Parts: sequence; C-alpha cells; structure tokens
Amino acid sequence: MKLTVLGPGCWGLTLAWLLNDNFDEVTVWGRESDLYEDLVINKHCSKPLEVQLDSKVEITSDLKKAINGADIILSVVATSGVRPVCEQLKAAGINPNTPLVNASKGLELNTLMRMSEVIKDVLPDQKVVILSGPTLAREVLESKPTAASVACEDMKVAEFVQKACNVPNRFRLYTNSDVIGVELGGSLKNVIAIASGFAHSMGLGDNCMGSLLTRGMAEIVRISVKLGASPSTLYGLSGMGDLIATCSSPYSRNYTVGSMLGQGKKIDDILSELGSVAEGVKTSKAVCDLAEKLGEEVPVSSAMYEAVYTDITPQEVLSKLMNRKLKEEERYDKVCS
Repeated sequence: MKLTVLGPGCWGLTLAWLLNDNFDEVTVWGRESDLYEDLVINKHCSKPLEVQLDSKVEITSDLKKAINGADIILSVVATSGVRPVCEQLKAAGINPNTPLVNASKGLELNTLMRMSEVIKDVLPDQKVVILSGPTLAREVLESKPTAASVACEDMKVAEFVQKACNVPNRFRLYTNSDVIGVELGGSLKNVIAIASGFAHSMGLGDNCMGSLLTRGMAEIVRISVKLGASPSTLYGLSGMGDLIATCSSPYSRNYTVGSMLGQGKKIDDILSELGSVAEGVKTSKAVCDLAEKLGEEVPVSSAMYEAVYTDITPQEVLSKLMNRKLKEEERYDKVCS
C-alpha cells in the first residue's frame, strides 16, 4: 500500500508521520520552492512544529512520480492552492479510482465552494473523501488520542480510507456520508476560533466564552443546514468536536490569530509573526459573503471579519456584539426544520 501526501506543511507532515506504519510506501509531494534541504535530506522539519519522518518517506517535487501507484492521496495544501493542485493532478494523469482525501478546512473565496466542490469542478470523476475533526497537529505528534470523521458519498470508499488510516490507540476514524456537514463544520468553526482567542486575550471570562461558543455554533448550524448539511453532523466530531478543541487551545493557529487581534495587533503583522496559514482569516470573508447570499445573520463571524480587515478596535468589536438588537434565542427544532 502506498500513501501520497500533497503538501509539506505542518499538518501534511504530521499525517505522513502518523500514518507511516500503516503503509509500505509514503511519499510527500511539495512545490520545489517549499522543499528545503533539512526536509529532503534529513526528513526533518523544525517550524512551526518539529516533525521527524521515517527514513523510508520519499520527499519529491515530481507530482507524476508522487501519485504513481498511490492507493490513497491525501491533499493537505492551503485552500487557495486546492484548485491549482487539482489542475496539476489532472495534467499528471491522476487515477480517478484513487481516493483523494482532502484535509484542508476552508472555502474558496471567489466561488464560495467547499473543497470537495472545487476538487470535483476540476476532477469530476474523482473519488473524494473529507478528513475533518478535532485534530491539533501538536497533540497528534505527542501521540495523544484523536478522533476524526472521514466523509464520502460512497460509504465503501469512506470505509476503505477509515481502515487504511485508523491508528490504534491514537487516531480513531468514523465514517460519515454527510460531506456537506463535515466540510462546513470544519471550515466555519475556524472563524469562531479567532473570536475565542480574541475574547481570551481581552480577559472577558468563562461566561463570555460559553456564550461565544454557543452563539458561534448557532451561526455554523444556520448556514450549514441551509446548504444541505445534516444537523446531527454539526454536533459531531467535525462540528462541535472541532469547535471545542480549536476554541480552547493556544495550539490552534486561528485561536492565536484572534488572541493577537484582541491585543490590538494588525493582521499583516500577525500573519508575518505566525509564519503559517490560518484558514479562518480568509474564511471570515467567505462566510460573511455566504451569509449575505443566503439571507442569514452571522454576527460573530461578521465581527471577526471587521477585526481582521478594518481598523476597528477590540473594544468596539465587543460593544457591537453586546449591544445588538435584542432577539429570541433560536430553538433547535426551528433551525433544523
């Protein structure tokens, strides 16, 4: 069995490390500009996390070679790179029967497409699977127990990926046929994670955090259900599970972005200091565009969009959220009807 990982970023290398013993061959592909000497020669990465890959792992910039003979291809590139990488996969002659497992969480900005939609737009015959859940890379590297969902419309494909990528005692996978719910839960929660870091750095307390997570979850459910997601999925691993983990951990890049915004820092300086992708930054714009298109209110996400893209102060953000027009709290049965 051969596993190919597309994207030599932190999460991609973590998955290559985690799944090493499950496969006879492991190949990591990246653009030549993303491959550095320490990674290619020593199979080692030091930033933002330290990852030491097994000597059997092959690192290459030759995409055709990387996907040749692969039984599973894991796509772990930034969401903005999914479409161009799929175009390259098409040119390289990817086998449509090989499951392409997307582990990137976000929406394409211009089209507002989910990643599976982007993949299908370029590779309409490809078997597409979504991997999502509370999967903080640092904890995975520390061999702490993690569970996640693998979603596919074809449950046989989902079960194949589940069995191939499950790691006893460390990485437990559940199948799910609700691709929309699994994708949107993982994508939209990144914006709420920014809000969580924002509130924490301002010292707003645990009551505020509880309010923020529930109101943020209400936004995720409203948008996702309107787009065809099953409500039960959103209260599972890739929705509520991912939300809790990401909104309570300084290991989360989105939480870290929010924390720095709450301290009054500007987004360009934050991203420069972070040195890695925080998908919630772009998703904050995408979810606001999506909400406007659907006629839904997303006050928490809208506040984070303003915090990221305007000169609004942290205190003004808080005031706007707390002094909105009073309203009835949604009932679960009404949101999901």
